[in-house]
Amino acid sequence: MPEYVEFQLEGKCVRLPIIEGTAGEKAIDISTLREQTGYITLDSGYGNTGSCESDITFIDGEQGILRYRGIPIEELAEKSSFVETAYLLMFGHLPTGTELHQFSKLLTENELIHEDMKYHFEGFPSNAHPMAILSSMINASGCFQPQMLAAHSRRTFDLHAARLVSQVRTIAAFAYRKSHGLPIIYPKPIYKYSANFLHMMFSEPYCDYELKPEVVRALDLIFILHADHEQNCSTSTVRMVASSRASLFAGAAAGVCALWGPLHGGANQAVLEMLKKIYEDGDDGTKFIAAAKDKKSKNRLMGFGHRVYKNYDPRARIIKQRCHELLDALKIDDPLLEIALNLEKAALTDPYFVERKLYPNVDFYSGIIMQAIGIPVEMFTVIFAIGRMPGWIANYRETIEDRNSRIYRPRQIYQGSPLRHYVPIADRETK
Repeated sequence: MPEYVEFQLEGKCVRLPIIEGTAGEKAIDISTLREQTGYITLDSGYGNTGSCESDITFIDGEQGILRYRGIPIEELAEKSSFVETAYLLMFGHLPTGTELHQFSKLLTENELIHEDMKYHFEGFPSNAHPMAILSSMINASGCFQPQMLAAHSRRTFDLHAARLVSQVRTIAAFAYRKSHGLPIIYPKPIYKYSANFLHMMFSEPYCDYELKPEVVRALDLIFILHADHEQNCSTSTVRMVASSRASLFAGAAAGVCALWGPLHGGANQAVLEMLKKIYEDGDDGTKFIAAAKDKKSKNRLMGFGHRVYKNYDPRARIIKQRCHELLDALKIDDPLLEIALNLEKAALTDPYFVERKLYPNVDFYSGIIMQAIGIPVEMFTVIFAIGRMPGWIANYRETIEDRNSRIYRPRQIYQGSPLRHYVPIADRETK
């Protein structure tokens, strides 16, 4: 394979290097294109543009492959925990027993937020969206720890990471309790990560929430499957902020804001709303599928297809099995699951959907699991944010520690008015 690609542009031979990733991905390095030719590339939505080289996550959308630091997501889902997976993403390797113990200890030591932060929750209206609260309070948490806003240091990174990974669930649980007029429940050091979050969400001052193993495992799996997903909208936003050398807390808060968008983090909520509407209409999914194929219909099949995956989303295969196990363990006969299975079967066998490669994605089942656990719809995207935090932190670190990293500054093609001159107000025509 040639190490360069050459082409003619306005009679000039342009030579650009070819880069190949460890998994065989190929790219043309256009970083000197403007310098050589005066041209830039235009790629709306960045669908064909690599913004960085990364060691964190690999995705092959055509083959349906997802790996964290080279390890298949199937292996992590079966054998790992969310805390161990978070360590893998942020520090680059699976922890030893000692390293995992020390990191878990750091999480416990940093699970409480500053007491004065409780008063900040009072400033939000009762109907404030939890994602707005989460973003604001992550920024506020950094203010209460001034040393966290100092320049990045490898020696302090583990503390930065532990504080953010641990406190995001505390802030999320407090936001939920506040929005429902419920008393705040503090974390308990005896509980592990996902169990502690459920405790803070659902316990009462007079009675602790019953932590069923199937529920804890299901939530832990959701966190693992969402822990990172390469250069999506929110992760790219975190890297953009990191390139300016803003603090880790600022980057994470920006990631929450990007994830909040309905085209990014709100997909699992949309799936549940679709299933509920089908059920309320007395349909088993058959009529909805037929309408979804009609271009004139407003029916849209949510939870199918993916910007990256052109095959079955590997996370969907994993979470589908756990969804069945959870509902069986809780003895929940959920009509929404039956509808979901009918939709999935139709989408995998109907030529209309097969030809368009509209396979189920992870959002298709995660909403059903969260509903079974008792997590309200407005908290779905917050759960996504908790799970994605290690990936954001890993990408922030990678950007900060890249010696060749510069502040991100995309170009544009200007399509506005050509040169014109200022007209005094008295000489302007009334339109």
